[in-house]
Amino acid sequence: MKQQSASNHTRYQPLQQFIWLPLSVILLLSTIGYLIYRIANGTFSAALLLLLGAVVLAIIPGMLARIYALTLQDRLIRTEEQLRYYMLTNQRIDSRITMKQLIALRFASDEEYVALVEKTVKEDLSPEEIKAAIITWRADHQRV
Repeated sequence: MKQQSASNHTRYQPLQQFIWLPLSVILLLSTIGYLIYRIANGTFSAALLLLLGAVVLAIIPGMLARIYALTLQDRLIRTEEQLRYYMLTNQRIDSRITMKQLIALRFASDEEYVALVEKTVKEDLSPEEIKAAIITWRADHQRV
């Protein structure tokens, strides 16, 4: 696998991001355009609203699947990083650390993790600043 770093750690899901999402947007916009066209021509029918409803209902499960996966993954990251901090320091992680900061901190090696957590709390670093401060990158190839 390719070496990860702050500049290339973003992961794409090609099927979802480059096929499902664009096709969903195209389908939704064309359905809305067709509905407007039929209203303008005076040939509107209730079946067109059912068509629009069906298109929206077809898109929702894909969106929910992504939201549920990311929510669960974020909960797992929070638990893993809290445990990791506890194992390294025998203390609980500061409650001021936000979820986005924890997600960024997971890329830090164990050797720099505790110091970076303390710096994050002290200086309220953004996720981008945290990632830029990491010297030894700990890759995450499992991100959804």
